[in-house]
Amino acid sequence: MQDADPLDGRASVAPTLWHLCWQAAVGREFFAHTSLYARVRERLIQAHSCRGRVLVDYLLLPTEIHVLAQLPPGQGSSDVARAIGNVVSRWVRQAQPVRSPVLAGPHLAHRITSMAELRSDVRMLAWRPVHLGLCNTPSHHPHGALRIALGLTPVQGFDSRWLLQLFGDTVPLARKAMRGWVSRRPTERVWREWELTRGLGLAMGSVGPQPHMAREVRCAGGAALVAAGGDGIDGALGLLEVWVALKLGLRGVAELREGAGSTSARGRALVACLAVRHQLCSAASVARHFGRAKATLSEQMTACKARHGDGPILATPARRIVDEAHALASSGSVACQEHHCRA
Repeated sequence: MQDADPLDGRASVAPTLWHLCWQAAVGREFFAHTSLYARVRERLIQAHSCRGRVLVDYLLLPTEIHVLAQLPPGQGSSDVARAIGNVVSRWVRQAQPVRSPVLAGPHLAHRITSMAELRSDVRMLAWRPVHLGLCNTPSHHPHGALRIALGLTPVQGFDSRWLLQLFGDTVPLARKAMRGWVSRRPTERVWREWELTRGLGLAMGSVGPQPHMAREVRCAGGAALVAAGGDGIDGALGLLEVWVALKLGLRGVAELREGAGSTSARGRALVACLAVRHQLCSAASVARHFGRAKATLSEQMTACKARHGDGPILATPARRIVDEAHALASSGSVACQEHHCRA
């Protein structure tokens, strides 16, 4: 039996790690009264008091509540989310009696698939208050697990041993390693990719039926492409153009976009296949991007998927595409110069 889809929150047959997040609706704040910080923290702890549940890390912000949790077999993100979201909404509504929704939408759930990703999320949550302009350094924010784990704030019911065990076998060694790990500030590109994969941000673009569009890009590959492209979905497509043009030996991006030959057509189809594979945008959006008929592009995409030589290109991970495209930019190639002029 396979694990459930990480986005639907259904139960798995093995313990699972999750990043859960609740966002406040526009015009709302979770902590209009400061006393709510303690109440919400206690609620998070209580919601994880069931056998097998572990509250690994948490962060309380005016408009965001983040939880890193381990859940036992048979439970999914929705099981613990129900014990938090509805209660917090009721408390906020009581403290701030405004006739409008409290939450921006259902809770956001991201399945964490490795210890490395879990440690990465610990760093991102540590820097989140700084990134949002709430404090100057991670350890200054008082409403999260970080200060408790580092021994800067009394325990207050939160068991920090699970968090510390990610960094060392003893408390002193773990705290030292944790400080070193958290000290590295994430770059803007890392922030953009993380926000996209966690559902905290939308990718903008002009390749849809409207002059501007916004859409979720939760796929890790698509998020990496958007973050690296630097100009939303349009920039990500431009990055794919640069990389595909290199792979096919075209003289530049302009030849791929505007060329009438079979190689140029193949290049446009490869860009479309990669965009769809990484859930960046639809084939119809790529057709609009190139100013081509969707039916023609779809036929060429089908040919690419069947062509033996295109298999390795389509199977290339997004990270490698990003790295090679950026290396191309550093080399000052014609294709990349055209791409940057266009951006």
